Amino acid sequence: MFGAMQLLLVEDDTAMRTTLQRTLMRRGMHVNVASDGPSALAHWLAREPDAVVLDLSLPGLDGLQVLERARAQGLRTPVLILTARGTVGDRVLGLNAGADDYLAKPFDLDELEARLRALLRRSHDSFTPKSAPETIQLGALRYEKESGALYLHDAVLELTPRELAMMHALLARPGHAVSKERLFSLVFPGEADVQYEAVEVVAYRLRKKLAGTGLQLVTLRGLGYLIKAEGGA
Repeated sequence: MFGAMQLLLVEDDTAMRTTLQRTLMRRGMHVNVASDGPSALAHWLAREPDAVVLDLSLPGLDGLQVLERARAQGLRTPVLILTARGTVGDRVLGLNAGADDYLAKPFDLDELEARLRALLRRSHDSFTPKSAPETIQLGALRYEKESGALYLHDAVLELTPRELAMMHALLARPGHAVSKERLFSLVFPGEADVQYEAVEVVAYRLRKKLAGTGLQLVTLRGLGYLIKAEGGA
């Protein structure tokens, strides 16, 4: 039932990452990998997996920061923290940040697989379409949350990764303003060398691409940005 699990594996140790990826793929899982905090968050936001295996000690952003930011954006993906840290304090920190389970290194691969499948079963049992709709329709725009794809009049809307990240954030709550600060954290996760005003550049380019589509990217001073269908309230 769960053989085709889509897994995001976040581990900075190359040997460990490669071994886990190969082993889990041999066990029937599709495994995408990330080696640092910013890329992990970008992968997670771009296409939500069925589960995340997350190391705590990561460059850029540590595992707890990645987890906290993902949960703050409403991502409910089951997360298993994988770390060499074995203290009760670290376990509590991880669970308080939004983790679903915890496995300290060294560990048994059979136990890792069993815990992942248990997480997926619990996630499927608690899934409710009302609270997490698979498709959002806004005018002629259709957003499929599972794949992250955007369609305009049934044709794929071609966007850059940053434009797509901004659209995903705006469509998470259609008709509601999203602050510039939140957009910056989603569009440029962990990129300390990027100027804050870069959000405005992405918004400008996205607004040009939406021209003539019946959709508007609106700037609300002091509040942020929102997307709406033309003529809508």
